[in-house]
Amino acid sequence: MTKQDQWFSSESQVYWCCKALIDGRTISHKTEIREVRGWRLGAIIHLLRSKYEWPIDVEYRGAENVAYYSLRPGTLLERLTYPPSAARLAPEGTA
Repeated sequence: MTKQDQWFSSESQVYWCCKALIDGRTISHKTEIREVRGWRLGAIIHLLRSKYEWPIDVEYRGAENVAYYSLRPGTLLERLTYPPSAARLAPEGTA
């Protein structure tokens, strides 16, 4: 891995984020650090929203305005477009 590669999210972090969201979890940067030792959740969320058009809600909590992300209630998982590293999460017959 080159030094420049460290600025991008690893495939396992993207997979983790997608799985957490489709499992109905609300996640924050602290959750990502604790579970996958990642630090690029904001970038992953931006990618999912802009490139893959995932309907992700954000709620800012506390005095520090920590961002908590969740998939919008009622989202049809079979209609989501999945990033390549998370394609195996797509319901069978979709992707």
